[in-house]
Amino acid sequence: MRFERAAGVLLHPTSLPGKFGIGDLGNEAYNFINFLEAAGQKVWQVFPLGPTGYGDSPYQCFSAFAGNPLLVSPQKLCEDGFLEEHDIENIPYQNPHQVDFGDVINYKKFILKKAFESFKKNSNGMQNEYEIFCKENAEWLEDFAMFMAAKDFHGGQVWTSWDNGLIKRDSESLKQWGKKLADDIFYHKFVQFNFFRQWLSIKKYANEKGIKIIGDMPIFIAYDSADLWANKKLFTVDENGKLLTVAGVPPDYFSATGQLWGNPLYRWEEMEKDDFLWWRNRMKSLLKLVDIVRIDHFRGFEAYWEIPGDAPTAETGKWIKAPGEKLFNTLQKHMGELPIIAEDLGVITKEVVALRDKFNFTGIKILQFAFGTDMETKFLPHNFINNCLVHTGSHDNDTTRAYFEKARSEENDIYSHTQKYLNYYGDDITFHLIRLAYASVADLAIIPMQDILNLGGEARMNFPGKLGGNWAWRFTWDQIPTSLAQTYREMSELFDRPLKKKLL
Repeated sequence: MRFERAAGVLLHPTSLPGKFGIGDLGNEAYNFINFLEAAGQKVWQVFPLGPTGYGDSPYQCFSAFAGNPLLVSPQKLCEDGFLEEHDIENIPYQNPHQVDFGDVINYKKFILKKAFESFKKNSNGMQNEYEIFCKENAEWLEDFAMFMAAKDFHGGQVWTSWDNGLIKRDSESLKQWGKKLADDIFYHKFVQFNFFRQWLSIKKYANEKGIKIIGDMPIFIAYDSADLWANKKLFTVDENGKLLTVAGVPPDYFSATGQLWGNPLYRWEEMEKDDFLWWRNRMKSLLKLVDIVRIDHFRGFEAYWEIPGDAPTAETGKWIKAPGEKLFNTLQKHMGELPIIAEDLGVITKEVVALRDKFNFTGIKILQFAFGTDMETKFLPHNFINNCLVHTGSHDNDTTRAYFEKARSEENDIYSHTQKYLNYYGDDITFHLIRLAYASVADLAIIPMQDILNLGGEARMNFPGKLGGNWAWRFTWDQIPTSLAQTYREMSELFDRPLKKKLL
């Protein structure tokens, strides 16, 4: 699906300002949408919105369907009558530019439990709405709530270490544990009710202003997830959860042993038996939350690197063909033309390109990749096609300012080549790369908020391979110059990407 020419900002909700230690779905999310409108932006791009586990990565979630409890706004819970203002006052010390996930998790759990106890006593007229939510989402919600309740009971341990009846989902065991954990199951449903209620209100607000939301779909699910626990026959594990094969990528110039991701792979033959029902449900669920879906590691729908489950590295893997064409034909048969952006970065074969283009999916360009030691000319704007999305950098890159500061200090050819290409020899190279993205023929120009604010390496979102300290960056409103929105509105208009010509 082709998208209209537009500009946008990449910012995960956890990076929003706010007093509760982490960005959430409260008033600051609405303020950010107001900023996007003032800046003439048509698109807000986010990372996966699911409940994060070990490492706090939004790309490793306990569910491919559920929302992240850490994003639920305490202030909105007060407005809904589930909390009093004094309930949310004891906020842990926080760095306004960095999430301390340990403190935030404890604080949010305390707040959510308190709101839940209040809801049980008085639903404030929301009981019917809650029951409708549970009914409409029962297909994933029942398993997810049971999974999280059981996980809490077992001290957060991975599901393969639980009671054997739960591991194998014996019907009698599920019935007994359902009774035993009934209140905790109720709690997790209540949390999801609030996440969806708050997020859908934000989406509605954005859409009413002409702003669309791009959400993210990781191709693989997490091992420690409700998805795997409830659907083992669809993934490459045995009945006890032992991994038979796992996902990763082969050795390359980045890693001599490849990357061993450890995610279970799909049993595609099994999924085809019901016309890819699990995938249809997943896509429909996500498209309730967002307007456009970015599929991470799109390459895996054409072929994926299959590694033995007990392998110490990714070296012993092999390429296996995936039924991507069958899958997308099925999705379009049931859902019509799909608003998909294909993350087609890395080593991409002609077969992957053919799959992307057959369905007219939008590809991705990263400007940092165009100016590097291993410069890839396909990322230079004069080689773009219209049907693509251009970023200055991504969540796995350093900020653009830090990237080029390093290149400049090392006195290599990267910096001088970039200057020549831009015909710009000043110090604000980040802004001129953003301007280059806007001026390009790419239908979508979406810039990470860190680059819009011209921040250094302290604002990097993720460092692949680094354990801990990722996904924590946040901005504050005092970092935004008063003229910034007007600058971007004028640039959006200049390069035919405006939200609208003038504010009403």
